Amino acid sequence: MKIYRSLDQAPADFGPSALTIGNFDGVHFGHRRILRRLTSLARERGWKPSALTFDPHPTRVVAPERTPRLMTSPDRRAELMSEEGIEQVLILPFTGALAALSPEEFVARLLVDRLGARAVVVGDNFRFGHRHAGNTRMLGELGRRLGFATEIVAAVARRGRVVSSSGIRELILAGRVSLAARFLERPYALEGEVVGGRGVGSQQTVPTLNLATRAELIPPPGVYVTRTRDRENAREWNSITNVGYRPTFGSSGELSIETFLLDPAPGDAPRRIRVEFLRRLRDERKFETPAALKAQILKDVRTAQSYFRRAQAWIGRPRCPVGPPA
Repeated sequence: MKIYRSLDQAPADFGPSALTIGNFDGVHFGHRRILRRLTSLARERGWKPSALTFDPHPTRVVAPERTPRLMTSPDRRAELMSEEGIEQVLILPFTGALAALSPEEFVARLLVDRLGARAVVVGDNFRFGHRHAGNTRMLGELGRRLGFATEIVAAVARRGRVVSSSGIRELILAGRVSLAARFLERPYALEGEVVGGRGVGSQQTVPTLNLATRAELIPPPGVYVTRTRDRENAREWNSITNVGYRPTFGSSGELSIETFLLDPAPGDAPRRIRVEFLRRLRDERKFETPAALKAQILKDVRTAQSYFRRAQAWIGRPRCPVGPPA
């Protein structure tokens, strides 16, 4: 996988490319349908399977008040795209100048002249150019004029819902992480550094890993069944994670993400982890004493262990729905 972060970085031989374009936040099931069709077409024709995405999200430039909290960073998007065979990704800085390009200029100057597009594969809601004036019909017309093929991949639905980034964000913000995972084809995850806590857990309840993350979209306060992965090696553990404000110990108003590993972690404690959210167990609440909280945590542990026993056939499969129906 090659990642380019500007047009200046993109080589002159970026093409001939089979190209898809979009924000691809989450790289969900619908996105993967597009990517799979793209890579299949690229292999058939001997073109380079490529993706064009943007940073920051275009709304941050043209309509900041509507900017969504994103599920994935540009680098994570590229990593997920590589799983579907994408070989090169251009993460193009989205600027006012780019937003001002007409649909014709966007296609002719960028896609054809600069990126060597021989085919463009997009979803049926694709819009492009100044004020989103371009649509899939116009893209097809420009393709016929400028010499590239156009394929439109229809939206997909699961459980009666169209799969979309905005819809998945709503599920995550509602704590419905199990359903979000089925639309993503993998668990929603937070990643970051393990940082020191207040030391209360190890003394009065259970020891935890405290996650500091730059993620924009965080599930609501509560206790979750999770899977924790060490980002520096192959270690991984079943776990439970509390997202919240530690009301039992007098909340400071600062959100914490604390993970308890169900199995011992031999060797050094991990320094960087990814916490995958599999199922919501309960709301966060205040307990009268640390002992009462510890008793509830142990109950949560037993519930999580039961979940993992039932989900054993699913855990670890690539892009799996991650467990039995909740």
